[in-house]
Amino acid sequence: MTNTLELVEAELQHVQGANGVSYAYRRLGRVNQGVPLVFLQHFRGDIDNWDPALVDPIAAERDVILFDNAGIGASTGVVPSTVAEMAEGAISFIEALGFAQVDLFGFSLGGFVAQAIALSRPAIARRLVLAGTGPQGAAGLGAWSQDVADRLVLKVQPGGEDLLYVFYAHTPSSQGAGQASLGRIFQRQSGRDTGVSLAAKDAQYEAIVAWGEPDGQVAQRLATIAQPTLILQGDNDIMIPTEASRTLAEYIPNARITVFADASHGSIFQYAPEAADQTVAFLAD
Repeated sequence: MTNTLELVEAELQHVQGANGVSYAYRRLGRVNQGVPLVFLQHFRGDIDNWDPALVDPIAAERDVILFDNAGIGASTGVVPSTVAEMAEGAISFIEALGFAQVDLFGFSLGGFVAQAIALSRPAIARRLVLAGTGPQGAAGLGAWSQDVADRLVLKVQPGGEDLLYVFYAHTPSSQGAGQASLGRIFQRQSGRDTGVSLAAKDAQYEAIVAWGEPDGQVAQRLATIAQPTLILQGDNDIMIPTEASRTLAEYIPNARITVFADASHGSIFQYAPEAADQTVAFLAD
């Protein structure tokens, strides 16, 4: 990769937000060139749960920033129990770095946060990439099915077999792609982020359940998202129903969607080169 820093080489940095939180982040790629792309992570994920096969090709073209929101990983503070408060935390981080506007890549819970930012502070979000996620109040976004909850919510520390079960389709090709992705994610051997505590996990899940409460306002709310939006999803996501992503595409006025075949929640890692290419092209469009 020319004139860029790969994810495994990017050092952990910190910046103090106006809210008193010290945010941990890694910055890589074409730093200070164009609008930065801020990544918002999934449930129980920290900075180092991003797949380099997705991040590095994007960073070859973009200024990429991965961070831990309040109470996650190496960041200080307490994880809030609402998505709206998580969005405020992300905005505090963005402003602490001095950005007036960014692009957002939100994965799963991070996609909830990206939507909340777009709705509460539309001027700060130029474009959205929403992966493996769905809108507030959509069917199936509340408490997860028992098999998913058993593996990702109730376990003290989910293992590789749990991640493969939830994030990848139960086929040899998808499971093989998942094993390869996990190998890349754990490529960093030293200086890794510090993970997600059980208290942080519980607060995140409380926020997820509340986000999924039906309120009859899905279409009206999404219609007010003015940002161009790219939606990426697997065709059989057992964590965030694929139909919820189709709802995003239906009601966000300027949205497009790609549904990857033979894929579940981790489609952006299973199809990392394709997801990266689509993201780069979309942000440059």
